Amino acid sequence: MTEADWSRWMAAAQAGDADAYRRVLVEAQAWLRRFFLRRLPPSMVDDAVQDTLLAVHEKRHTFNPSQKFGPWIAAIARYKWIDRLRAAGRANDAPLDDDLPVQDHEEQVTTAYALERLLGQLKPAQAEAIRLVKLHGLSIEEAARRTGQSATLVKVNIHRGLNRMNALVMRGSDVD
Repeated sequence: MTEADWSRWMAAAQAGDADAYRRVLVEAQAWLRRFFLRRLPPSMVDDAVQDTLLAVHEKRHTFNPSQKFGPWIAAIARYKWIDRLRAAGRANDAPLDDDLPVQDHEEQVTTAYALERLLGQLKPAQAEAIRLVKLHGLSIEEAARRTGQSATLVKVNIHRGLNRMNALVMRGSDVD
């Protein structure tokens, strides 16, 4: 199976070929599983794969058959991965009752470690912009004020940083 097969199957699926769509989803599921196993704790992988397949289904009309399928699905997977990392960070915001047993923090530690390794491979301005806007939820304008960069530069740093992170992830850089 090649990327050209994926692109051809997806184009056929957009034209109504249910068998081609089924092939795309089966192949995508296997690829997504490998993608997320390298980036998330095992307990989060199945949900991430399903969320991404659902997003592929919902966004299938946006696929351009003249483009390659691989980068298209990789972009969706990357955003779902970042969503998972954000959710893992927010999961720890609830106050703990003294009577509750302490849960295992393996997932949060693993994802935080992988994310920090990726951010550590970016230019400092890119990493800071991504942390402030994508992880801490600041607006572009708030991040610009905090960093002393223009809003446009914050956007450029986020865009370039996310692209660099994606390139590192896609080539299998040692981020685990």
